[in-house]
Amino acid sequence: MARVLVVGAGLTGSACAALLQGATRERVSVWDKARGAGGRMSTSRSAQDAACTADLGAQYVSRSAGARGSFYEELLSHGILKPLSARIEGLVEKEGSCDYVAPQGISSVVKYYLRQSGADVFYERHVTHISLQDGKWEVSGKMASPELFDVVILTMPVPQILQLQGDIVNNSPEIGPSVVVHTTVTFGKEHLDSDPDEVQQLVLSHLESLVPSLPKAASVKCQKWRYSQVTKAVPNCPGQMILHTQPLLICGGDGFTCSNFDGCIESAMSLAETVRSHL
Repeated sequence: MARVLVVGAGLTGSACAALLQGATRERVSVWDKARGAGGRMSTSRSAQDAACTADLGAQYVSRSAGARGSFYEELLSHGILKPLSARIEGLVEKEGSCDYVAPQGISSVVKYYLRQSGADVFYERHVTHISLQDGKWEVSGKMASPELFDVVILTMPVPQILQLQGDIVNNSPEIGPSVVVHTTVTFGKEHLDSDPDEVQQLVLSHLESLVPSLPKAASVKCQKWRYSQVTKAVPNCPGQMILHTQPLLICGGDGFTCSNFDGCIESAMSLAETVRSHL
């Protein structure tokens, strides 16, 4: 019986786990270092009221012309996505494209795929070492005892893959609105290693200058994405890269396609197809 581990509970990892459902006799396992699912499609909930949410990463999904429509139709039919009706400043309309939002938070897309996968999902398992052990991969990390797997699929950002050690070096009127402020990519790069409190104050000061009538927030969370978007994908690797054949160690994610829904789905399909061919 083959044991398969997917590292990363983001869109690529969850979709890949769902596509692998039934491919092995033993259920697939998914590990993520965070306390919940989503990756860069995460949803934050207010400490005062869990019904008050804000999407910190992707906030809407764009379906391009010629995209794999079955994925979108499935999510729409289950109420995970719905058409975007709000106006977005600066959004470039492309012929044949459609935009969608997730009423229950963008992380609900990832959670849907994890449920569909039937995988054993474990959070707060930060993988740090992957080593060969008697023809299998021994995977271990912070707060995680070593376990052996026949196949390991890495779906976290490429810079995190390169850091691995081992043999690879609801709208109730009582709920106030949530506001998410995104900075530019340039601002993010300039302040990547700055003190979070100082960056938060810079953002809040600029927000106040733009919207002086905005009420004082009940709570504020400053989110830093060190690996936010892929500006240049790994060349000549359509969706994935095989690092080792026997046993199989493979990596994927938007670093091998592009940073959008379609890119993650394409990578997940490529990963699942490659794994199936090796089982």
